[in-house]
Amino acid sequence: MSVTAAMVKELRERTGSGMMECKKALVETGGDLELAIENMRKSGMAKADKKAGRIAAEGVLKVATSGDGSSTTIVEINSETDFVSKGDDFNDFASAVADTIVNGDISDVDALNDAIVKADSVTVDEKRRALIAKVGENINVRRFKTIKPSNGIVGSYLHGLRIGVLVELEGGSVELAKDIAMHVAATNPLCISEAEVPAEEVEKEKEIFKSQAAESGKPAEIVEKMIGGKIKKFLKEVTLLGQPFVKDGDVTVEQLLKSNNAKVLSFVRFEVGEGIEKKEEDFASEVMAQVRGE
Repeated sequence: MSVTAAMVKELRERTGSGMMECKKALVETGGDLELAIENMRKSGMAKADKKAGRIAAEGVLKVATSGDGSSTTIVEINSETDFVSKGDDFNDFASAVADTIVNGDISDVDALNDAIVKADSVTVDEKRRALIAKVGENINVRRFKTIKPSNGIVGSYLHGLRIGVLVELEGGSVELAKDIAMHVAATNPLCISEAEVPAEEVEKEKEIFKSQAAESGKPAEIVEKMIGGKIKKFLKEVTLLGQPFVKDGDVTVEQLLKSNNAKVLSFVRFEVGEGIEKKEEDFASEVMAQVRGE
């Protein structure tokens, strides 16, 4: 059976693969479209498995809210290069994943990988592997966080696609929640209040301040006061409530919230690639590896 342009076109539309790859697949199956699709899927899975160990520290963050407003999620999806993360295919995949999370009862990444992307009738992992085969890079759905407020307000802020924040308020307004989310994106607080700062963090800072104060040669009681002052300053710097509000440095976030009869219940801040050890890339070798189809 001869392979026609119409058959190649249909295969491209159904798989999203390149024209030459589609033509080759159809030739190999004697024009059997369904078999060509099955073979291309198997090939894509093999390519995805081969690339699974490669570091993916670039990527994007996506925020999605359910239609009824009862659920808001933020998800990080990684690629190996910034070039791929800026592509339409990658961003369409990220948006589809975010929508799948926010409209389903999904608890973790393993459950998410098995969830069905309704628009495509495939699992998230199958869609991810197909994208890997298409773009030639490892892609990971790394993490997500969903907030389902019982009677609160959720605001979100994305700084580009690399820093994202969700903030849950009791009282206040959506606009205030977005302002607080922007603040969190800019200042990266450790936690909401002083009571939530881990004791080990406080002790670590105390030891540093003690060493610094001991070198001053001042009396012990003065040194103790110096340490107490530094700890107080440290706690204000690392807690959301103690920080000066980024839009108005004359008031703290705590004062801003009180003036609006609001309280921060929770927040989550993601930054693309944080905590992932990046390797130095040999780009010449990378290009040659892609040419060889590795």
